[in-house]
Amino acid sequence: MNDVAISAVPLANRWVSLEPLGPGHVGDLTAAAAADQDEVFRWMGTWRAARRDGMHAVVGALVESARWGDLAVWAIRRAADGAIVGSTSYLDIDVADRRVEIGSTWIGSPWWRTEVNTATKLLLLGHAFDTLGLERVALKTDHLNLRSQRAIERLGAVYEGVLRHHKLRPDGTWRDTVYYSILAAEWPAVRDRLTAALTARA
Repeated sequence: MNDVAISAVPLANRWVSLEPLGPGHVGDLTAAAAADQDEVFRWMGTWRAARRDGMHAVVGALVESARWGDLAVWAIRRAADGAIVGSTSYLDIDVADRRVEIGSTWIGSPWWRTEVNTATKLLLLGHAFDTLGLERVALKTDHLNLRSQRAIERLGAVYEGVLRHHKLRPDGTWRDTVYYSILAAEWPAVRDRLTAALTARA
């Protein structure tokens, strides 16, 4: 891949589109999280601040970080109803070592157990491997977040292990972080698995 910064660009498939995050998404993101904000943001330090500081402040901070190349962040729009339903990001971007992490993904509770998460991961993984030519995509989650772990495993990601006492939670307890990854050589099989799962929903 070229030695250039990785940034959010518009991405789309038949199920979702990913739009580079901007201030214009604040109202729709607020609405997407409104049904069950505490649960939606339970495991997410950055987005949980929306309850305290407001969605506008959180989006502004993320857009500023993206401007510096620290992350690439998108709003997720569901094709079936045109609704903005959440957000996702590339984190831990390392162009030299050809790797990123997919993370800070949240989807409003009305769209849980729909096609949205699978279709979003299909887009992000395809962009990482097929367009950017990356070698590794990582995914991680809190060791207590079993729902997220099962979702990552359904993607076909490989379990790598646990970083013990990796992060301090806002309540003062320690979070162990569970890591998974997908490598470029594994991507074709993962792509076929995700495409088949989405097609089966149709």
